[in-house]
Amino acid sequence: MKTLHNLCVGSLHTNCWIYIINDLEPSQPGTHNCAVIDPGYDAPLIINHLKKHNLCPKYILLTHGHFDHITALPELLAAFTGKTQQIQPVVAIHGEDASYLRKGADKTLSEGEIIGPFRVIHVPGHTPGSIAFYDEKEGLLFTGDTLFNADCGRTDLPGGSQAQLLKSLERLLAMNGNIKVLPGHGRETTIADESKRGLSFFK
Repeated sequence: MKTLHNLCVGSLHTNCWIYIINDLEPSQPGTHNCAVIDPGYDAPLIINHLKKHNLCPKYILLTHGHFDHITALPELLAAFTGKTQQIQPVVAIHGEDASYLRKGADKTLSEGEIIGPFRVIHVPGHTPGSIAFYDEKEGLLFTGDTLFNADCGRTDLPGGSQAQLLKSLERLLAMNGNIKVLPGHGRETTIADESKRGLSFFK
């Protein structure tokens, strides 16, 4: 079975990543658990894709709180929350971005925490609570709107900081070059490809 699925959703072409988790305890008989990362728009598309592939979200992980990364959340929760679910989805976001969510989060994350297969890396700059999700075993890094292919997140929105973003980018670019970067928008890349550009490229 394909482990990683990508849906490009909404007018801003947000990457909604669906990552299958090999758990022994499925959320529902006959399904596989997964993490849904940044359900930005097009809730029916995301829900239909999950059901078509017999996937149930164990985690709904948000790299930050901007609307183009969270808008499908209420409908997604409604579709996968109920008495028939053995495991209810856990909505998780960094504490500094939790205020973006109307009903809050089930879990607020901070630097170094482990959730599912991921270690949380706090990368402020685009928003105060921007985070990346790193699966060290598989060499996958979900960077949200912090690091893109040949680009980085904007800092001119409330809470943005160019100085913080550059520090966050410096940290990410120093990671293992073989790591595959799965951004919030655009094509995937690698740490090696982005580090070759140098930090000055992103200034």
